[in-house]
Amino acid sequence: MESYQNLLVWQRAVQLAVALHRLTDTFPDAERDGLAAQIRRLGVSIASCIADGSSRSSPVEHKHFLNMARGAAFELQTQLVISRELGLGSPRDLDHVEHLSTEVNRLILTSLKSL
Repeated sequence: MESYQNLLVWQRAVQLAVALHRLTDTFPDAERDGLAAQIRRLGVSIASCIADGSSRSSPVEHKHFLNMARGAAFELQTQLVISRELGLGSPRDLDHVEHLSTEVNRLILTSLKSL
């Protein structure tokens, strides 16, 4: 079995998590425990679920974790829309993380279809 660290979907998810941390660093202090914390948790969760799922011996279990990652990615996209509507983060940074999020979602779906 290939290491999760070699999986493109995991690599992009880690890039997304890092970009989300950098984005939320620019949020006002009032959002540190709210929206910023939720966005950070979702980014970490996506990458973690992909890694966890890849360690499973059963394709059914692997799919379960990929589906959890996909759900977190959709939650994240919702949080990013809310952030944009509230004027949090630069439009350029939001565009970047939204693009990464869309790519990760596409890669998760491709992984699900291959199992």
